[in-house]
Amino acid sequence: MSGSGSGFAQFIPLILIFVIFYFFLIRPQQKRAKDHKVMVGALKRGDEVVTSGGIVGKVERILGEDKLDLSISENVTVQVVQSTIQSILNKPDAKK
Repeated sequence: MSGSGSGFAQFIPLILIFVIFYFFLIRPQQKRAKDHKVMVGALKRGDEVVTSGGIVGKVERILGEDKLDLSISENVTVQVVQSTIQSILNKPDAKK
């Protein structure tokens, strides 16, 4: 019987490592992914955004579920995948 008790004791460090990984790596990553999905879903025309490639532009049009037109300069519009949006720099004023 003492052999089975020591066998379980060998797995305690592995269980602790998994718990540490879950709370310090897996769970925060899931939260960031959820926050990013909410941010991308809330994009509107006029939002100034930065893509993962470092392109700064203004949202001109949302094209369906996964693409948008991004104005990066006067008369220059590119089509980007929504999930590549890293952050929103500023939202347009609702007062204007």
